Amino acid sequence: MNPAEAVSLHSTVLFVLPYRFIAIEGNIGAGKTTLCHRMAERFGCSLILEQFTDNPFLPFFYEQPDRYAFPVELFFMTERHKQLLEHFAEPDMFRSFTVADYFFVKTLLFAKNNLNEEEFRLFKRLFSVLNATFPKPDLLLYLHRPVDVLMQQIKKRGRDMERLITAGYLEELQRAYLEYFKTEDSVPVLVLELDDADFVGKENVFQSILELFNHRYPPGVHFLSIG
Repeated sequence: MNPAEAVSLHSTVLFVLPYRFIAIEGNIGAGKTTLCHRMAERFGCSLILEQFTDNPFLPFFYEQPDRYAFPVELFFMTERHKQLLEHFAEPDMFRSFTVADYFFVKTLLFAKNNLNEEEFRLFKRLFSVLNATFPKPDLLLYLHRPVDVLMQQIKKRGRDMERLITAGYLEELQRAYLEYFKTEDSVPVLVLELDDADFVGKENVFQSILELFNHRYPPGVHFLSIG
């Protein structure tokens, strides 16, 4: 077995993960961070989790998006870059692989959605420089849920700063992700339709997701569903 492959025995199913770096993506409220935590509990893998609450501009952005879009996106980009750079500069030799709850390209997608044309032109130049300094994930999993389910999830977790998020904003982000995936030909992208499936309370759903990681996929987008 390749030393990069992670093995987990659950019930009678043997999982062999042929990846060093997996990124879990999704719209706001999709459950990406929760899934990362569950994978870490199961496999003991390294975690890269976005510290979005550290962004001092985020609460103001939700109140006045036009005024605070550029500083909020610039802060996210530099913090994500720093976090990824530090992680891959000193990898944990005792962890077989890494799972992150974001893909660095997310930085560009959110910026394109939130910034005006001139701001985005400058932002894109900065992004291009930073994006070349660390590896892309070996596999990207996108958790796709309908916007009404996302709104329910956001309401359920009750974060004060997210109270002004609208269905329209989530729809715009969803479109941005799906349009980008059409152009991604260097990384396998799994777009997983979850609807309202619960991978926390229902072990069989979590098990089905894990089975996806037991396979190799060619670069490009692949549309899948649970059940």
